[in-house]
Amino acid sequence: MESFLIKAAQLIVALAFLVIIHEFGHYIFARAFGIKVEKFYLFFNPWFSLVKWRPRKKQARLDKNGNEKASWRDTEYGIGWLPLGGYVKIAGMIDESMDKEQMAQPEKPWEFRSKPAYQRLLVMLGGVMFNFILAIIIYAGIAWHWGSAYIPLQDAYEGMDYVEEAQAIGFRNGDIPLKADGKDIDSSKGDFAYVIASAHSVEVLRNHTDTVSIAIPDNFILAINERGGFMSFRVPAFVGRLQGGGPAAEAGIMEGDRIIAVDSTETPAFTELVPALLAKAGQSAVITLDRDGKRLEVTATPTEGGKLGFQLKPITEVYPTVRQHFGLLQSFPKGWENGTGTMANYVSSMKYVFTSEGAQSLGGFGAIGNLFPDKWDWYGFWQITAFLSVALAFMNIIPIPGLDGGHVMFLLYEIITRRKPNEKVMEYAQYAGMIFLLLLLVYANGNDIFRALK
Repeated sequence: MESFLIKAAQLIVALAFLVIIHEFGHYIFARAFGIKVEKFYLFFNPWFSLVKWRPRKKQARLDKNGNEKASWRDTEYGIGWLPLGGYVKIAGMIDESMDKEQMAQPEKPWEFRSKPAYQRLLVMLGGVMFNFILAIIIYAGIAWHWGSAYIPLQDAYEGMDYVEEAQAIGFRNGDIPLKADGKDIDSSKGDFAYVIASAHSVEVLRNHTDTVSIAIPDNFILAINERGGFMSFRVPAFVGRLQGGGPAAEAGIMEGDRIIAVDSTETPAFTELVPALLAKAGQSAVITLDRDGKRLEVTATPTEGGKLGFQLKPITEVYPTVRQHFGLLQSFPKGWENGTGTMANYVSSMKYVFTSEGAQSLGGFGAIGNLFPDKWDWYGFWQITAFLSVALAFMNIIPIPGLDGGHVMFLLYEIITRRKPNEKVMEYAQYAGMIFLLLLLVYANGNDIFRALK
């Protein structure tokens, strides 16, 4: 229950932050072009608002033609009760508010519809641009504050552990990935696992001697979609801190020893050590160690839970780890690299959505919430928030009425043909788009519920 609440809190905070930045992008461009913004809301507020505030109106300012100028004081700011996003209500625009009464009135100079098409286009693109810029800033901040650390794949001598779906297509625990589609795999890139999963073929080093080629099926990404990853570094069982009075300490096992076998069962990694110790729970077992290159044996009795009473050495102390540090100026090129790379991978993965397996893999708030770690971790929080900012930017630019991309589509039509689309057509398209998005929302969250009940 605690992990659920922590994930939910991270999800709400991240989405609220991203929505505010997105809507502020629309707001700032609208204000720059003198367009009146009537409402700025986090979350939706049908029937009532949790909080709302309107600045005290001062004497209206007039432009050189004697028309009233738009001001930030024209805007009602608030928080709604329905946490499905947020919105800015821009005067003179066909949007989710469907304010037909306003649209039936003559155009005002401070309305959206009275402005040149290029200004309206920038207003509609503002949210997408701000989300993408935000992602780059977050990635830059991560690089500056935390830097980056990675383990070169060729130095991870015990290779990787793979999930069942990966083993089903030919991977084996211990394989070391070398090339994807003929190109060397660079683990310094945060997306190297995606590069492997989206390739057509992958070369791996098996048993430290054999190079094996594995064909990756087209739907592999979908098969591992719910896993949150399909491989992880195998961790050799090096003994870290010992528990005083525990079986390991009593048997004479020392910090720095590597456990390489339990009785006759070899344990090259922690993956094999856990079941081997469980099989000998409460029984005396011969533990084979590697101590400074020398092989020796001790006798120990694992607890009923299959424990010897020690902590593993962190993986970064086992394998050579490359650490990169970035100054403030260096962090922004890194942020740009990560932001554009994430966008490219996300766009590339969209092709899978239009398959039956892809449709079944769609997820709603539950799937998004599961991206966050079980415990509040600022590094993990900002990594996921940056990814969601990229995803939000791309999803909003899809040309579906009801999204920013739908408005952009009509504006591009106007710019190219030099004719405004029929308002009735735009109105009906908005209705259709909103219905489609609502059904998609229900379907995606229904998938979450279905998967949780399986």
